[in-house]
Amino acid sequence: MFDLQGLNIYLIGMMGCGKSTVAPLLADRLGYNFLDTDITLAKSCAKPLGYDFEDTDLSESELIAKIIRELFQTVGEPEFRAIETQVLAEVSAYTRLVVATGGGIAIERENWNHLHQGLVIWLDPAVDLLVERLQGDTTRPILANSEDLQSKLDQLLSERRYRYAEADIHLPVLRDLTAEEIVDRILAAIPTVLKTPSITPD
Repeated sequence: MFDLQGLNIYLIGMMGCGKSTVAPLLADRLGYNFLDTDITLAKSCAKPLGYDFEDTDLSESELIAKIIRELFQTVGEPEFRAIETQVLAEVSAYTRLVVATGGGIAIERENWNHLHQGLVIWLDPAVDLLVERLQGDTTRPILANSEDLQSKLDQLLSERRYRYAEADIHLPVLRDLTAEEIVDRILAAIPTVLKTPSITPD
């Protein structure tokens, strides 16, 4: 087994790539804690927007999506990205975390100062797979009012690809891969990029 020495692992990639599904499974395999920056952001902004996680008829995931969508619409994308950066800075002060990041976190140059303190893994499905996963999803503010989902995702990926490519590990996500199989591939790839030697049993 390899020694991460407490390094955080950050999963980056497009919305719908599986970060929030894979991250808790990976954390469990590593004995790490799991954190989702969207959840952290939503909880920190809930009260100013008039929401209470302890007093709501919505499920937690529904409330998080509602807060993210409303915040994005209220303050605009630049300010939303600034709040994301603040959340990431706070998260990066901790260790032994597997972090599922928002799809746009990697596009901000400043955020890479925090991401590169850990190990960055890009989950990269083909756009047609993203279209299948996101079809009918009304919770993504950046996709709001997009009549052609395929074209919008193609555009976003072309704008973000060069940033995503700064990841330590690039993992294509194939249609038939389960979340557990993706975790297996991540664990197999980590030793290839670690600067510290692997630990082998006596």
